[in-house]
Amino acid sequence: MEKKSTEQLEAICSQVRRDILRMVHACQSGHPGASLGCTEFFVALYFDQMTNNPNFNLDGTGEDLFFLSNGHISPVWYSVLARSGYFESNELKTFRKLNSRLQGHPATEEGLPGIRIASGSLGQGLSVGIGAAFAKKINNDDKTVYVLMGDGEQQEGQIWEAALSAPHHKLDNLIATIDLNGQQIDGPTKDIINLGDLKAKWEAFGWEVIVTEHGNDMSAVVKGLEKAKSLLGKGKPVLNLLHTDMGYGVDFMVGTHKWHGVAPNDEQLENALGQLKETLGDY
Repeated sequence: MEKKSTEQLEAICSQVRRDILRMVHACQSGHPGASLGCTEFFVALYFDQMTNNPNFNLDGTGEDLFFLSNGHISPVWYSVLARSGYFESNELKTFRKLNSRLQGHPATEEGLPGIRIASGSLGQGLSVGIGAAFAKKINNDDKTVYVLMGDGEQQEGQIWEAALSAPHHKLDNLIATIDLNGQQIDGPTKDIINLGDLKAKWEAFGWEVIVTEHGNDMSAVVKGLEKAKSLLGKGKPVLNLLHTDMGYGVDFMVGTHKWHGVAPNDEQLENALGQLKETLGDY
C-alpha cells in the first residue's frame, strides 16, 4: 500500500468515525465508545504499518497478522477493512443485521475477509496471537503478529497466562497493544478493578514495554508503532501501552464509559456527524 501522509491518515480517521456512528445508529446496537477511541490505531496499522493483503488468505503466510481480542469494537475494524479494500464499503450497511457477515462481534463462519478468529469472549486474543507468532517462527516467516486488547480485559486471568508464555518462548515477532482508555462497561477501570502499574507488571513478566501517551494523535501513534517494530528480533515480545480517550472525536461522547455500548439517536447522530468531515464518501 502506498505510504500516506499524516494529513491523509487523519482524513481517513474522520471517515472511519463517521462509519462507526452510522453503523451503530442504523441498528441501534453496538459499541461506539472504544471504537472511536481506537480509530487512529487501526488506521495507522492498516494504512501505514502492516504488510497486509486485501486479497485475503486465511493462513496469512508472508504477511503481518492482526488479531482483535476486545471484539466488541468491531465497528472500527469493519470500517478500516472496508476502506482499505477487503470488501465493499456499502456492506457496512448490514452491520448487526440478520445473516450479515458483519456480526456484532467478529466471526469466521460467514467468511468475512480480514477476520481470522471469532473474538469477543474477552481474554483470548493474546493467546491466539502467540500461537500465530509461534507458527511464523517455525515456518521461518519473518512477518509480525499484532494483537489489540482492552484495558478492562486485563482483568481476565487468561491474559496473564499468555503474558508468561510469550517471553518464555522468545516470541520477538509479536507486538501486543493495550487500549488504555480507563473505561469499561460498568465504569472507570480504577473503580472496577484497579489495574495498577501495567508497565511494571508486563516488564516483570519479561516483555519489552513502550508507552504511547497520545493515542489519538496520529503522529504519536505511528511513532509508537515504529518504535515497537524497532524492538523486535531481540528476544522479547513487545507491549505497547496506548493511552486513548473513549469516544474521541465527538464532544458529547469523549471520556466516559456511558457510550461503551450505547447507540446514538437521530438527533445525536446528526450532531456527531456535524463534527466529522466526510472525506472518502459515506457508504
